[in-house]
Amino acid sequence: QVQLVESGGGLVQAGGSLRLSCAASGRAFSTYNMGWFRQAPGKEREFVGFSFWSGGSPWYADSVKGRFTISRDNAKNTVYLQMNSLKPEDTAVYYCAAGRRTSNGREAYEYDYWGQGTQVTVSS
Repeated sequence: QVQLVESGGGLVQAGGSLRLSCAASGRAFSTYNMGWFRQAPGKEREFVGFSFWSGGSPWYADSVKGRFTISRDNAKNTVYLQMNSLKPEDTAVYYCAAGRRTSNGREAYEYDYWGQGTQVTVSS
């Protein structure tokens, strides 16, 4: 069992930056692949980025590539989403998710555990 808690959301002007954190409970965190998703009002949840449990380069949705960066600190059971050059269209609730049987990590059904989400609002 893994519990995930996101933090770091808030209100920021366009062009600004935020860093989201996702803290996980459980000693097996380092064996879970981690994903970030977001959901804007009236829209479906969409993939943002993915990190393998074993390391290696994360991959990202085209809409955030070059602006967002995922990192993880297995010693702290935490994964981060650094968001730079934020745009109003990045406004959404952001969720982290954990799974062991992910394939490409782009689909919500690949994950077993989800956080409660943190709101990010980007003003123009």
